[in-house]
Amino acid sequence: MDLKTILQTHLQKIYKEQYKEQYLEELQKLLDKWSTASWKQKKILSEKNIYLITYGDSIYESGVPTLKTLHKFIKNIFGNIITDIHLLPMFEYSSDDGFSVIDYRKIDPTLGRWDDLKELSKDYCLMYDFVVNHVSQYSKWFKGYLNGDLKYQEYFIEETPTFDTSQIVRPRTSPLFSIFQTKNGEKKIWTTFSDDQIDLNVKHFPVLLEMVDILLMYAYNGATAIRLDAIGFLWKKSGTSCVHLEETHEIIKMWRTIINKFQPNLQIITETNSPHKENISYFGNGDDEAHQVYQFTLPPLVLYSFTTHNNIKLIEWAKTISTIGSTSTFFNFLSSHDGIGVRSVEGILSQDEIQILVDKAFDNGGCVNYKSNIDGTRSPYELNINYQDALLNKDEDTSTELQIAKILAAHAILLSFIGVPAIYYHSLLGSRNYYKGVEESGINRRINREKLEYNILKESLNTDLRRKSIFEGMKKIIHIRQAHSAFNPYAIQEILELNDSRVFGLKRISKDETIVFVVNLSAENIVLSTKIEGEDLVTEQVFSQILKPYQFIWVKV
Repeated sequence: MDLKTILQTHLQKIYKEQYKEQYLEELQKLLDKWSTASWKQKKILSEKNIYLITYGDSIYESGVPTLKTLHKFIKNIFGNIITDIHLLPMFEYSSDDGFSVIDYRKIDPTLGRWDDLKELSKDYCLMYDFVVNHVSQYSKWFKGYLNGDLKYQEYFIEETPTFDTSQIVRPRTSPLFSIFQTKNGEKKIWTTFSDDQIDLNVKHFPVLLEMVDILLMYAYNGATAIRLDAIGFLWKKSGTSCVHLEETHEIIKMWRTIINKFQPNLQIITETNSPHKENISYFGNGDDEAHQVYQFTLPPLVLYSFTTHNNIKLIEWAKTISTIGSTSTFFNFLSSHDGIGVRSVEGILSQDEIQILVDKAFDNGGCVNYKSNIDGTRSPYELNINYQDALLNKDEDTSTELQIAKILAAHAILLSFIGVPAIYYHSLLGSRNYYKGVEESGINRRINREKLEYNILKESLNTDLRRKSIFEGMKKIIHIRQAHSAFNPYAIQEILELNDSRVFGLKRISKDETIVFVVNLSAENIVLSTKIEGEDLVTEQVFSQILKPYQFIWVKV
């Protein structure tokens, strides 16, 4: 089937009876424009790929565009332990630390220019954030709408009495519609996340066409991966949940078809903080939708396992995880710019078990964000806390050594699990809760978004024992992972039964080697009853069958 026919099929599935032949003609014209560009092919993912999650201004120097400082810091301090950089929204914005985008095509001047990204892309692969669901109220598009510009009158979604919103799934407790004064009078406009984040109406084909153009612009300008932020909310349909609808899936499939034409190995990554089954639905048939799906279940389950010193929930879930396809895998992480989402463990952990994590977050100085439910109640959406502080069991983890061992053990699970590992910059650098950020802004998520001055940070990596130990420990285990094909993102994974609920283990298998991973989830010494023979790649010693508190092993079989 030729490309034109495939695109026509996508568009017909998206728009159904509203489909017009004009849509295909306009899309083909846009693709013809991009066909004249010089495209550079991307590399296939391997065990060497490690993503760093960071803002473009997370590390700064006075008077220097922050992308230049970030480039210098990563190259000089991180070196080759990082291969890919996930740059959180780097465009002009008005709120939400970048997620209220004013202009999709203009870099925030504080960060720098497109030329700075070009330089950064010479040393590292880059992942761009595409905030596709909504734009800032200060964007050209929404200003045009408010001023009565005919071009933008269908770019947004006005409240209508015929649209049934009773079943809508909400990620926030804020109102679904926000009131704005327009040239044509007062209007209520759909705002899923906040009154400064105006949902786009992709039912209006010119909006979808804009999205395709922006997607290709990012791919052409250095992106080797594109994260589709909050993509699950993209399509709205009366009487439904308005999340994960078939039209949204078909749009992603169309984008993958288009990306395959220009950049076959570029990664489309979906971000949907939802129950696990809904989340992994974005793989499609394994090779036709997302290349990677955010593994939202891993962070809370790892946290729960270390909190209770019990592997049962992690094992039950991990047994359901397997190779997806030849080009699709999981985007694994423990910590990010957002909180530790708990929606993903609905149906895996009970409400009482989730409450254990909520209570622990509060006890360890964190906050909790909530969502509104259909019945009018609210429930936890995410835990806002630095992952290192979230892991801490105050009555047990009393020494700095134990606390450091625990954060490294948690990340050893991340590095062992099938998929591609992504490490948030504060986890790699051994940071703690940033209370000042919450106090000054009133935004819970700021607890894990502290910006760090380059020279002070560089010095503290030498003088601060906790930072130094965590950073050096992370570097060591990342280098081990990168040297072994068993950790290839598409290699086989088997979960081990080790007859002790305090340990978690798995086996990774490639055509060249097999590696057994086991981690102690407790602060006690454990003697394994299951015999594991061989040299531990971490200690470079023959494994003695004894695991110290939070110790983990990688044994090559």
